[in-house]
Amino acid sequence: MEKKKPSRQQVYTLLVQIGRKDGDGLPDGATGAALMIYASGVDEAEAVRETVAILKQADTAPLDVTGYGTLEEREAEGHEIGDEESALMQRALEENAVIVAQMTPFFDGEEPVFH
Repeated sequence: MEKKKPSRQQVYTLLVQIGRKDGDGLPDGATGAALMIYASGVDEAEAVRETVAILKQADTAPLDVTGYGTLEEREAEGHEIGDEESALMQRALEENAVIVAQMTPFFDGEEPVFH
């Protein structure tokens, strides 16, 4: 029996800012949004590429991506990771997926503040 190679996939936490585009599904009056995303990839660059490609397919206009690293990197920086967040990250890994965990629209050019 052939042994399955261990996956090199990891899950990265990304903050993606999107602008407006026809059919994007954002609320009326919103000027854009911030999306907290968990995306799998062999490295952060792949996770970003896959995320941007999927967001474009979903008729959104990605403007900027900020990477916050893997679960281990975030924990090393002192981030508190709750059970719900851990479960979403595990799902992204198991499904080799891009998961939008949170969408925060912004209005009149304001940008949300994340803690």
